[in-house]
Amino acid sequence: MSNMKKDQWQAWAFLAPAMGLIALFIILPFVLSAMLSFTDQRLVPNPNVPTKFIGWRNYVRLFESGEFLNAFFRTSLFVLLVVPLQSAMGLGAALLINSKLPVRNLFRGIYFLPTIISMVVVSVVWASLYQREGFFNYALSGLSLGAAQPVDWLQNPWTAMPAIVLLSAWQGFPFQMVIYLAGLQSISRDLYEAARIEGASRWQEFRFVTLPSLRNTHILVVITTTIFAFKLFTQVQLLTQGGPANVTDTLVRVIYMQGFRQGKVGIAAAAAVLFFLIVLAISLLQLRLVREERAIQ
Repeated sequence: MSNMKKDQWQAWAFLAPAMGLIALFIILPFVLSAMLSFTDQRLVPNPNVPTKFIGWRNYVRLFESGEFLNAFFRTSLFVLLVVPLQSAMGLGAALLINSKLPVRNLFRGIYFLPTIISMVVVSVVWASLYQREGFFNYALSGLSLGAAQPVDWLQNPWTAMPAIVLLSAWQGFPFQMVIYLAGLQSISRDLYEAARIEGASRWQEFRFVTLPSLRNTHILVVITTTIFAFKLFTQVQLLTQGGPANVTDTLVRVIYMQGFRQGKVGIAAAAAVLFFLIVLAISLLQLRLVREERAIQ
């Protein structure tokens, strides 16, 4: 056996465990969900009424009811709000930590704390902050010198989604911070020294050196944050249950409600298949953008 073939066999041997796990926990569940999406399967089957093949009826019902489209719109709105906010927070924290602060390692640990705290715990804590007697209404009253009335942040249709966005951005930005920090530390210091010799200001260094050098990092952060944002569920289920007036309903919550609350496994499987295709499309977009960037370079 030649060395090349031997190396190939070794590579496949190392990849086999990971590929097996991917097949077991990703590919197989998707195939089973796709099969169930064409049936009228119930969570608790009736032995006297066998499961039947019903074709595309579950997909038609999802769009006819308007529930899936509303959830898609609300989830997309959440993504459009949280991705730039969370990415900006991550970049800002990374820039701060990457500077020559005397206690930057301490700040690095402090900033990473929100990510290692369970979303359930974070949601419970922020629920108290959003109460009528909570921190946000107290701050609002102080800033307005007592003129502003307390806001029911989680039950007001205009403030419920921004409240969820702010909570989610705070809990998740340390992940983006770590990625941006790695990107910042990979930028050659020679570029900054050349910019200073040309008389560039701090803002010009950031605009013309830092941001262009982080292009691949921006792509990774934005796409991964978008994928994570589409999986919004825990904080909504705990704080608003999709309300008020379904303004915080999400795709994952539709799957949960259809499958586990209403027992309609077939419709839930159809929603899960559509959700998977959305995430897959975003992943393919990331791959295409990265390839285009490499071709330009």
